[in-house]
Amino acid sequence: MSADAGPDDELLARVFLTRVIEPGDEAGGRWVRELGVWEVARRLREGGPPLPGVSGNRWQGLLARAEAARPTEDLAVAQRAGVRFVRPGGVEWPGQLDDLGDARPLGLWVRGPASLRMWALRSVAVVGARACTEYGAHMAATLAAGLAEQGWVVVSGGAYGVDGAAHRGALGAGGATVAVLACGVDRPYPRGHTQLITRIADQGLVVGELPPGDHPTPSRFILRNRVIAALTRGTVVVEAAHRSGSLVTARAAQRLGRHTMGVPGPATSALSAGVHELLRGEAALVTDVADIVELVGDIGQLTPDRSGPVLPRDLLEPAARQVLAALPAHRAARPEEVARGAQTTPDDAIARLYELRALGYVERHDDGWKLTRQAMRSVRDGPGPP
Repeated sequence: MSADAGPDDELLARVFLTRVIEPGDEAGGRWVRELGVWEVARRLREGGPPLPGVSGNRWQGLLARAEAARPTEDLAVAQRAGVRFVRPGGVEWPGQLDDLGDARPLGLWVRGPASLRMWALRSVAVVGARACTEYGAHMAATLAAGLAEQGWVVVSGGAYGVDGAAHRGALGAGGATVAVLACGVDRPYPRGHTQLITRIADQGLVVGELPPGDHPTPSRFILRNRVIAALTRGTVVVEAAHRSGSLVTARAAQRLGRHTMGVPGPATSALSAGVHELLRGEAALVTDVADIVELVGDIGQLTPDRSGPVLPRDLLEPAARQVLAALPAHRAARPEEVARGAQTTPDDAIARLYELRALGYVERHDDGWKLTRQAMRSVRDGPGPP
């Protein structure tokens, strides 16, 4: 970034580039890494000699996009829709996305109350065929519900079939789920899932690389899958034919060193052929939540009463500290009770509770939430809110 460019300039430059450079464009990522985001944006705005490695035709196409880009308007539209822009290096940026190298997103548009960084720390992708069978939908929903009940965030693509079943399974269990879209997060796609994606935005998170109002294309669906793979600890493929896009997610997960898992199906089903091909390689066979957690869970965190590392209370965000303080000391409380005590909404309380769950402060008890033993010591001995 230029010495004359401040934080606001860097933000506007990144928002500008999301209109100009396609998701996953490694040439664009290399320009940003070598020249800085502000300098790349300046050269695209002003024209002149092409950036390194760009043909004349492509350069003219990029300049045409740059001329039409309006980053200030995009941010205003996003704000009205309840959408924020999360950029690399920011407090909400999931560091594991940096594993994508030059294919790392320029930034992410996020809709929903929770912290993307905190939720991504304990997340699993559940993906599969759009035209799935009843078996595939049942397995996706069952696995997602079980993961949610154990405090895991379920990530998928918001599509018909396995994706939708996974999201519904997590929501039905009162859990956390993230939909990664291949379009602007203010315009749910597919349209038939508008109600589902709106519910995910209310109770979970909707995420995408493309600016408000932008539309999906076949290539954007494929490139979106790398974000799902990088964001999560592992990817579970429930059903997939030989040419399924969900296999792209699984192979991206393998390249990134993430766990790759497959749910076996009937040997006669074409929709299980792609999964079986994965299983003949390096993917692990899973049939229930215990199999998945055994792979993606930390050592010593596989039993139901586990609690993660407790961080100092003063490192929590103010909203999370408020929810933590609203929990009773010696009994479980339902989210509605916690929300009243924290003076927030039930959806926001649930989002904060899952953040606190990932940090080891709270645990689920049936329909309620309770402080862990370490959290009770931290709350008792730790410093009060500033």
